[in-house]
Amino acid sequence: MIRAIVCGAAGRMGGRIIAMIHEADDFTLAGAVERPGNPRIGQDAGEVAGIGKIGIPLVGDLGTVMGEGQVVIDFTSPQATMTHLAISAQAKVPAVVGTTGFGAVDLNSIQELSSAAPCVLSPNMSIGVNVLLKVLAQVARTLGDAYDVEIIETHHRFKKDAPSGTALKMAQVIAEALGRELDKTGIYGRKGLVGERGKEEIAIHALRAGDVIGDHTVIFGGMGERIEITHRAHTRDNFARGALCAARWIIGRPPGLYDMHDVLGLKEGL
Repeated sequence: MIRAIVCGAAGRMGGRIIAMIHEADDFTLAGAVERPGNPRIGQDAGEVAGIGKIGIPLVGDLGTVMGEGQVVIDFTSPQATMTHLAISAQAKVPAVVGTTGFGAVDLNSIQELSSAAPCVLSPNMSIGVNVLLKVLAQVARTLGDAYDVEIIETHHRFKKDAPSGTALKMAQVIAEALGRELDKTGIYGRKGLVGERGKEEIAIHALRAGDVIGDHTVIFGGMGERIEITHRAHTRDNFARGALCAARWIIGRPPGLYDMHDVLGLKEGL
């Protein structure tokens, strides 16, 4: 049995991960972590997740349960994740991270920490999205500079970062396929007299409404036609399922920073 520790255990994603761990034949929940001061600390993680009592209380410090787990699964905030990764790296325990909103400094730190313990970092754990990323690279390379690229993402009103990590990853994949630098060609929304669209622009537009789990549409617009590729997440379970897939894969791997393309064997041809 794989002994997993879930960080962000009282959150929307954490609850679904705990529920799927409970249902899986090859996983057991070894620890459940929330931010210090969370009013649910001390409560049973299963009851918080809506699956009934499982005998694992929520704690406010990963270090207190670190010795119980074989892998840490973290869907929290950038600041919390950095704290958790430092603890897991020191303990040489692999981590699976689905947190988004990291800055360049954090990403450099994650790279350094992964030299001590392996880490799967992905802005989207969905298997479908990660297959789509490979498809987008191929479509972009084939269409080339003759087609404009626009990305539209929609999420629930509670999402704190924008644009989504998935939309940014899509833009990065497309930019690399086209030989562009996203830092120079990416734009985020438009307002006012911005002039004609730049030939190399890759635009990302973020919508926030209601309880939308996650919709992403990439538009390749040519003169006389356009291609629209859309992924819609109907439930958070697909992200949780991908996180468990990554957790199975990462155990026993050498230190290093990995992503879902490594997990799914999609690196060939990218």
